[in-house]
Amino acid sequence: MKTFTYERVASPLDAARAAMSQRRTRFIAGGTNLLDLMKVHVETPEHLIDINRLGLDTVEETAEGGLRIGALVRNSDLAADMRVRERYPVLSRALLAGASGQLRNKATTGGNLLQRTRCYYFYDTAMPCNKRNPGSGCAAIGGFNRIHAIIGGSDACIATHPSDMAVAMRVLDATIHTITPVGDERAIPIADFYRLPGDTPYVENVLQEGELITQVSLPPPPAGRQIYRKVRDRASYAFALVSVAAIVAVEGDVVTSARIAFGGVAPMPWRESALEAALQGVPVDESSLRAVADTALTGARGYGHNDFKLTLARRTLVAVLVEASGRSAT
Repeated sequence: MKTFTYERVASPLDAARAAMSQRRTRFIAGGTNLLDLMKVHVETPEHLIDINRLGLDTVEETAEGGLRIGALVRNSDLAADMRVRERYPVLSRALLAGASGQLRNKATTGGNLLQRTRCYYFYDTAMPCNKRNPGSGCAAIGGFNRIHAIIGGSDACIATHPSDMAVAMRVLDATIHTITPVGDERAIPIADFYRLPGDTPYVENVLQEGELITQVSLPPPPAGRQIYRKVRDRASYAFALVSVAAIVAVEGDVVTSARIAFGGVAPMPWRESALEAALQGVPVDESSLRAVADTALTGARGYGHNDFKLTLARRTLVAVLVEASGRSAT
């Protein structure tokens, strides 16, 4: 780890301004991802700004019936909050599926949204990686790419976004609130927050230099049963090969509305709007749901070792849809 300077700040605006006053700065809260990256010299900040004492650690009701979640709310606390468990169970389940209990006790809401890929080549500074070293190439394309993206990638990068929480936030239509170094506040729908890699995989989101996430707001919970399912190599402490967050409403024997988001398959939490539209009016029997699920992830492709994800993603989706509809798989 390279040496760095360190400071504490008194307010979110102070934090944003401090980030603009020195070169190569990073905010640090739980540090569960940043410190790992610093140890292997993938991240080499010259200055760290400690934001743990900014008071952004509460969960509050909104006038509209949603929730306002501070950026420093720890993952364990958010998952255990009774309002989240009862009204947004997809979020609670996603949080509990992530990392270990010890890490969830440290990891924060804002940091979880910003965590970086677990691509092997991103972490290995001896290998080419356009995300880490622009223009050097993507070793995963043509390399060992079992955990990599099957949709949304580019010739420059096929890394996946690792967050479970962000997938649930995407299906819930969360909004990310920020403050800039000049004091402007922004409300960014999560649908607009992440960027696909294209030719610039090192630009992962729309945050400006020095901009700080202060909170995340959730609208009132939508109608329907909420499910989160994560498929991984181990029962715990492993990132998703495929995950599905779904909110499905059923009346009688047909689907009346559906929201679907995937994790583990793309450089960002991947929402399937065409699939959601196709599910409306579909009978809630497994064969009908499977027929629609087979149309999911249109345009997806494997890169060799991750070809299995094409089938796994659709099978996981069917299992989630069957569970959400209250039926039993045959």
